[in-house]
Formats: sequence, structure tokens, C-alpha cells
Amino acid sequence: MAGIDLGLQLVVALVQIVVGIVFSMGSIYIALRLFDKFTTGIDEWKEMKKGNKAVGILLAGIIISIALVVESGVTNLTQGVQPNLGPEVLLIVFVIGLLNLLISVLAAVVSVYIAIRVLDWITTDVDEMAELKKGNQAVAIMMFAVLVAVSFVIKGAVTKITDIVNAIEILKLVGA
Repeated sequence: MAGIDLGLQLVVALVQIVVGIVFSMGSIYIALRLFDKFTTGIDEWKEMKKGNKAVGILLAGIIISIALVVESGVTNLTQGVQPNLGPEVLLIVFVIGLLNLLISVLAAVVSVYIAIRVLDWITTDVDEMAELKKGNQAVAIMMFAVLVAVSFVIKGAVTKITDIVNAIEILKLVGA
């Protein structure tokens, strides 16, 4: 019997890994596409194909920033997958987990967008996008640092929100 429990736990853990990978990569993809729409004057993917390291540094900063913020949403989504839950309860857990993920992706994308806009507003004598297009790695590193710092700061708030909308806690409240 213990072997079955261990095997089931392993299957659940593998499902959690797959769900985590799919949704975290999906979140990063969506965030990068939205960022691409928000920025004007630069085609990030064209610059990447040309080998523009400055743009690569900025996109790495965006990916890390998004991942830091989205982590709580993905965690809440995957933690809800438990072997002892029935299909209806699993569906509820999944929907609540998706809501958490949506909240965290939205917060991550909005925070990246606001951080870049505020940075642009603060640094009136530097056109960041033009500098990135020229390959200015110093500007890219500074933008990278700002994005990661902002994501660390808002991660706590997003985690708090996703903890409130936590499937496991909601199920405890309704007695499921």
C-alpha cells in the first residue's frame, strides 16, 4: 500500500512539474509578446537576430522579472493538484490556480511596463530604446537591474494576493 502511495505521489509531482513548466513558459511568452507591443522604436527580435547583446540583456531581465513575480501563481496552481481530490474539486482547484496565474502575469507585465516608463521619465537625457538599438550594454544592464529590483519588491504583494485566492485554503473553507 505504501508503494502505491509513493507511486501516486511521484505521478502527482511529475504532473506538477509539467504544469509548472507549461504555465511558466506560457507566462514568459505572453509577457515578452506584450512587452514587444508596448515598446516603440525597436524590434527586439530583429535586434536579437543581429546579435545585439544589449537587447539580449534587457530581455533576460524581463524574463527573470516575470519569473520572480509569476512564481507564486505557478506554485499555487501546481500545489492544488493533489491525489485525493475528485475531478470536480480538481477542476475548481485548477480554475482558481489559473486565476492566481493570471493575477501574477498581469502584475508582472504591468510592473515591467511601469518600471520601464518611469525609468524613461526619470532619465530624460537618455533614450533607452535608441541606446539599446545601438547595442549600449551599460544601459541594458541598468535596465536589467531596475526590472529585477522592481520585481523583487512587488513579488511580496503578488504573493500576498495569490495567497488570499489560494485554492487549498478556499477548499478548506468550503469543506471540500
